[in-house]
Amino acid sequence: MTLIDGKALFSNIKNGLSLQVASMVSDGRRPPHLAAILVGDNPASKTYVNAKVKACKEIGFNSTVIEYPENVSQSELLSKIEEINHSNNIDGLIVQLPLPNHIDENVVTHSIHHYKDVDGFHPINIGRMVLGLPCYIPATPLGIISLLKEYKIDTSGKKCLVIGRSHIVGTPISILMSRNNSIGNATVTLAHSKTKNLSALTLGADIIIVAMGVPSFLKSDMVKEGVVIIDVGIHRVKSDHTKSGFKLVGDVDYDDVKHKASYITPVPGGVGPMTIASLLTNTLQSAKKMIYSHT
Repeated sequence: MTLIDGKALFSNIKNGLSLQVASMVSDGRRPPHLAAILVGDNPASKTYVNAKVKACKEIGFNSTVIEYPENVSQSELLSKIEEINHSNNIDGLIVQLPLPNHIDENVVTHSIHHYKDVDGFHPINIGRMVLGLPCYIPATPLGIISLLKEYKIDTSGKKCLVIGRSHIVGTPISILMSRNNSIGNATVTLAHSKTKNLSALTLGADIIIVAMGVPSFLKSDMVKEGVVIIDVGIHRVKSDHTKSGFKLVGDVDYDDVKHKASYITPVPGGVGPMTIASLLTNTLQSAKKMIYSHT
């Protein structure tokens, strides 16, 4: 079994991005600038945003966090997004999800200009991805592709099962894995909560990408020997074995499954760091106008 180390690859990517930022600054250009909007007091959301800010600082990016209380109005959020859309000093904007129930996530995320949408959620970026055109690919799917590429995992002709059909992970990665690319050319099945006899699909899969949001769902009796497992889930569960009383687990029962896998991502330290790496890569591309030239 080979552990797919997202932290190590993230470190390498950060080094490469740092060199590009240093080159931009030495040429008299400002560093890339990522802005994040954070609504409410969700501890997980704060942790994610802080990790992104820390990574920006490490590679020389500028970053701005705009915080709003839980009861902020949708119109106030949209007004701030419009202001950032027209700022010449900000290259990428993310709105940390989830948002409170009174705010329509689609309206908010789609109001970000597609050339500052470094999360890759805008319909123009999703549409261009489906058509195989240059775009900002959603950060987590791009991170998964980067990991498979780094570990030279053969995906061509393989049976790939994606569990979970969200617009953020499941649907885009199912499209990317079927593409005629070096990482792609897989025969992809997209399963979800309404799928019947799921274990028949998991037992036949060569590659399983799990993004369903259920802690420790995938067990060893559901997979075959030599399977490649990418675990996108992350959950904080109670534990008697840690000082904090909690531990982080994924959608895969790691200890149960690892002996059957040829490659597997840990949680934490697998897909999570690569999501941030992809976000930073997209932001640098925006600052350099590599995908979209207009601002």
